[in-house]
Amino acid sequence: MKIKTARVIVTCPGRNFVTLKIETDEGVYGIGDATLNGREKAVASYLEDHVAPILIGRDARRIEDIWQFLYRGAYWRRGPVTMTAISAVDTALWDIKAKAAGMPLYQLLGGASRDRVLVYGHANGADIEATVDEVGRYMSLGYKAIRAQSGIPGVKGAYGVARGKMYYEPADAAAPTETVWDTTAYLNFAPKLFERLREAHGPVIELLHDIHHRLTPIEAARLGKAFEPFRLFWMEDPTPAENQEAFRLIRQHTVTPIALGEVFNSIHDCRTLLEEQLIDYIRATVAHAGGITQLRRIADLAGLYHVRTGCHGATDLSPVTMGAALHFDLWVPNFGIQEYMMHTEETDAVFPHAYSFDDGYLHPGEAPGHGVDIDEKRAAKHPYDPKQLPVARLTDGSMWNW
Repeated sequence: MKIKTARVIVTCPGRNFVTLKIETDEGVYGIGDATLNGREKAVASYLEDHVAPILIGRDARRIEDIWQFLYRGAYWRRGPVTMTAISAVDTALWDIKAKAAGMPLYQLLGGASRDRVLVYGHANGADIEATVDEVGRYMSLGYKAIRAQSGIPGVKGAYGVARGKMYYEPADAAAPTETVWDTTAYLNFAPKLFERLREAHGPVIELLHDIHHRLTPIEAARLGKAFEPFRLFWMEDPTPAENQEAFRLIRQHTVTPIALGEVFNSIHDCRTLLEEQLIDYIRATVAHAGGITQLRRIADLAGLYHVRTGCHGATDLSPVTMGAALHFDLWVPNFGIQEYMMHTEETDAVFPHAYSFDDGYLHPGEAPGHGVDIDEKRAAKHPYDPKQLPVARLTDGSMWNW
């Protein structure tokens, strides 16, 4: 089964997505997600100019060999652009292999380890009471786990607060929007949010929170300790992870679970964190961490150290990633939870899919492959629209982590 064509499709049904479609000489095709939020064209160029031409004629069944060829064969390894491109190829090839076998991808991976996949949604509001109401609304939709974010008094453009209901898209302008961050205001505010949420909704609902790399290690340790009475499922990205050893300090001071890794693109990014059990959930994604092939290796390493998966699943990734992730989630033994942000109706129309939501859980469906397709005619109606992610400054004007 030889690769005949490899085409890149860029579309913007409400937000930008990059899709790689690989077709074989036997008429079987597969698709992979190559979206890198705010840097979509960089990955599209990498695929079109450097990867697609060298795929033609290769055996589509040799997934491992092609992965090694694209990774080991490149002098410039790793990095988000390279690894997102490799991920798209890998996902498309697993889609092809499962379709050729006539089975859903999770069966090809080894079969299901569970009956359904626990997911969490995003509830946010302009203030605490609005967030309390939103968490209640998500509970009424059946969610058992909910990420809660809130506007912060005196902080304009606080991270995680959507401009409307259900859909949160931070990439909002051709040039980066500048926001202002006040660490002291946040540290004083965040525990009050979760105290109120527990008061309103009780101890059973699972609550999650994303810090988005905004704190130093000792600040994160202090916040984690303040969260302890409210039993968070996790606090996410408390501090940038370039310095993996920094998480030793956080771990020394708090038992609030830590989730990390949505920006990781290699197993090496998380090795110290896993081997020293400095985190509880690894959030690396199918789309950015080397596809199904490398994500399996990351999960296997994590499992040795009692770390569970919690894959990134925001709408900055297309339904292709969600479909592939759900097959991975259904199979992976050390599954924890899956992030799930609903896509818009126009996005779902471009990417018809087999996965479905019911009572707080998702299932990938039984369609052969990963169960997600692309309607190219609809995709063509939504041309690329340049958008970048915001940046953050401290109140004194210094650049900070977004």
